Amino acid sequence: MSTVVLSVRVRRELKEEAERLGIDLRAVVEKALEEEIRRARMHRLRRLIDEALDAMDLTVEEWVQAVRETRKER
Repeated sequence: MSTVVLSVRVRRELKEEAERLGIDLRAVVEKALEEEIRRARMHRLRRLIDEALDAMDLTVEEWVQAVRETRKER
């Protein structure tokens, strides 16, 4: 896995306190970025699903019911 350098400005007191407490800043930033990416992907997926349901003129409940019925047919 390759890495890149990410430069960010934070308040000096935050950085100093993190260092005093032994916080691994790289790990914290990486985890926060992963979580934000996951959240953004979920938001995008929800929006796409809503758009698709609107285009099919279905509610979420109707769609769930259709999926359940399809599973029972197998």
